[in-house]
Amino acid sequence: MALKVHWTKRAEKTFDKVVVYFLKEWSEKEVKNFVRKTNNVIGHISEKPKMFPSPKKINVHTALITKHNSLLYKIMGNNQMDLLFFWDNRQNPKKQKL
Repeated sequence: MALKVHWTKRAEKTFDKVVVYFLKEWSEKEVKNFVRKTNNVIGHISEKPKMFPSPKKINVHTALITKHNSLLYKIMGNNQMDLLFFWDNRQNPKKQKL
């Protein structure tokens, strides 16, 4: 059974920032590609939520969307997962605020 997906405000905001960046620096084609990949990954993790690693004991998993972008999410019990935020992998991971 697939988990219900909940987008946090921070996830919505950081997703929008990635889309705006792609529109500004790349093209609409790249935006569509990013959105498609994001939807595919979210679909996969809703079916198998532990398929991506959770290196810390706080149950936050990191799903690779593209080589430059990841999605951090948390399993919130048996029926829901929260999408926490999107992350530019070129940044210092110490800046992540969970």
